[in-house]
Amino acid sequence: MALDILAMAPLYQAPAITRIGPKTDPSKRPADPLKPLVPSRTKLTTIEAKRIMSILDEAINKVELVTLLSHVASNREDVEGVLGEDIMRAVREHEDLCQEEAEEEGWLRDRLLSIELQKSSLSPLTQQIKDSTKNVLRLLLSNPQAARLLQMQTQSRSAEAQNFIDSLIELRGFLFEKLVTSPMEARDKAQFIQDINRQNSNNQQIIDTLENELAERMKNRNAEVEKENFVIQELKNHLHQVLKFSENSLLRTKQEAEKQQKADFRASQARVAKIQQEILQLQSQFYNLVMENREAEQALRKKKYKVETEIENWIQKYDTEMGEKQEELEDLEAVHREEKIALEELKRRHKVLVEEFVQIREEREINSKKRMEAEQEMVRMVRAATLIQAFWKGYLVRSLLRSKKKRGKGKAKGKEKGKQKGKEKDKGKK
Repeated sequence: MALDILAMAPLYQAPAITRIGPKTDPSKRPADPLKPLVPSRTKLTTIEAKRIMSILDEAINKVELVTLLSHVASNREDVEGVLGEDIMRAVREHEDLCQEEAEEEGWLRDRLLSIELQKSSLSPLTQQIKDSTKNVLRLLLSNPQAARLLQMQTQSRSAEAQNFIDSLIELRGFLFEKLVTSPMEARDKAQFIQDINRQNSNNQQIIDTLENELAERMKNRNAEVEKENFVIQELKNHLHQVLKFSENSLLRTKQEAEKQQKADFRASQARVAKIQQEILQLQSQFYNLVMENREAEQALRKKKYKVETEIENWIQKYDTEMGEKQEELEDLEAVHREEKIALEELKRRHKVLVEEFVQIREEREINSKKRMEAEQEMVRMVRAATLIQAFWKGYLVRSLLRSKKKRGKGKAKGKEKGKQKGKEKDKGKK
């Protein structure tokens, strides 16, 4: 079906071929090293190339419309007011033919018929589907507004159809690049690729040489590692000897530390006796301070009791006032709940009124569009009638003028003949 669409004659006004350009971002150009791969021209110069690109753009546009027919058939109520009755009738007929074809394919497949027999049985119906597709496309392309609205439903297109369209767009880019590339640029491009391949071959030889050098250096490094491992083993043996020597030194250090510990213990006993005497003195001072501060504590306890009594009174007073405020709050909450219920009811009524208003406004817009279309049609008819009347009046005037000219010429000829006869008579008399 896509091939048949591509082979169809132009059904819509193609874009101006002088303005056809690549569908790529001009800011995304390759860097200078790849300049030979980029065509110097960015626009088509020959009529044949422009026609080829125009036909491909037209085919992409038609494929985009055809791939959305299934969405229109499954969502008739949503798009019926937008596309119009003629288009929807054609889409319904097309959908019925497609369903009939699917049913016949399933019936033939169930009976295990060969592919050739299936194709021969479905060929008339397939031709009808092709004709129906062309008819739907003609109607859509004759109504650009409906076609634009349908093309906006890109999310409803299947993934396979979108991949097909993307492939066509990619093909358009390849074809455009091929058409804008001159033969000289093509030769330069081929030469550039050969140079790149030659340079790549040279680089590969250098890489092989470096790899060989790396392998040789790795061998040398492994030999050095073995030597270092031998040195490390000797150092480990030396370290073992050092550890034995350090154990003997540690034993001597331990004996000296024990002697120092005994001396420190004797000195600490003397310090402990002195500290105990100081503790007895501090305990007596503490007792005296406790007796002095007990009276102050009694005074503070009385003050604390008084403050606690006042706080309890304030708490009782606070509880009483808060109880009254709580009752008032509950009353206000009850009133708020009632008002909230009333507000919800008003919102529900407002929503219904808004929906009715939107529906009435849409109906008015539709009626206004129909009235404007009728007025425009009447204006065209009046202009046509005025043109016809003016043409007819001009024809009558020209006819009258021709008849008057013929009469005037006849009278002039008669007058000239009478004058000549009069002159001849005058000459005879003389």
